[in-house]
Amino acid sequence: MDLAGDERADASSSEQAHERVLVTAPGFDLDGEQTGVRLRDAGLDVDHAGPRGNRPPEEVARLAGPAVGAIVSSDPFTEEVFEAAPQLRVLARLGVGIDSIDLDAATRAGVVVTTTPGLNDETCADHALALLLATLRRVVEHDASVRRGEWDRGGALTPWDLHGKRVGVVGYGRIGRGVVRRLTGFGTEVRVFDPVAALDPRLTCATLEELLAWADVVTLHLPLTPATQGLIGSAALAVMKPEAILVNTSRGGLVEEAALIEALTSGRLRAAALDVFADEPPSNAALRTLPNVVLSPHIGGLSREAIDAMARQCVQQVLDVLGGTQPDGVVNPDVLARVQAR
Repeated sequence: MDLAGDERADASSSEQAHERVLVTAPGFDLDGEQTGVRLRDAGLDVDHAGPRGNRPPEEVARLAGPAVGAIVSSDPFTEEVFEAAPQLRVLARLGVGIDSIDLDAATRAGVVVTTTPGLNDETCADHALALLLATLRRVVEHDASVRRGEWDRGGALTPWDLHGKRVGVVGYGRIGRGVVRRLTGFGTEVRVFDPVAALDPRLTCATLEELLAWADVVTLHLPLTPATQGLIGSAALAVMKPEAILVNTSRGGLVEEAALIEALTSGRLRAAALDVFADEPPSNAALRTLPNVVLSPHIGGLSREAIDAMARQCVQQVLDVLGGTQPDGVVNPDVLARVQAR
């Protein structure tokens, strides 16, 4: 009797029997005790594909095909992907935006979708202020100038102040409120517009147009929905002051990029700071060449601390669903009973 051969066959069979979890989220620690190690200790194999902008649905479908769970960021999970992944039971989104996920298709496929609300709100608010200050103080332009050997003090690159400015905050959820709290320390006058949330009347502008016309700086903090798609287009930009600045750390689809580029190029708008784009990475070369635009790679909600907290939460959500219990952060709770029965 070939005992060694039998043991190898048993080991091979056991290895093949392991269920798989796909990870495409940025910064996920495969060797972390509360992340990758915890998944493996639960008997799960981890397929780490890493984050990549513009990953097409057919590639996501190929990656997700053998998985029972996935921990992801902004990859497109379309109906095509869910059809290609019949074993998939849970999709844990590292972050809160679900505009890249076809939620109806996920629900029809019996896939629980979760997010990690509240774990990177302060990080997002920090980044919005960082971009705002970098734009007003022209940090990127000065950095490039000094590296060229120049010493431009009080010349063409003279920056502007934040204190004393009117700042309009569009969206008053957790991140928007965090931005307002930070702005109070800069001696600014703040007004808020939110199409849904109940607001403090002392902060409120009645309409978006009123806010845009009033503000020296406009910072966006809304989710991307059919109602907010293209919210800041040519008409909205025409209402803003020529010396105004636009900051977007929410979703690229809120802004019509062609209209923004025209406004920035023509001098109709002073400057912009963008962390998010219609295509990611941005496909429009003009955005990468305009000197009056500060860019970052959709990093607003990410920090080492925030990634660690969200990754731990995503792992817990995957283990909860696969173990038959209800996790926190479920976006489509009606599907839970079907998954548990399966």
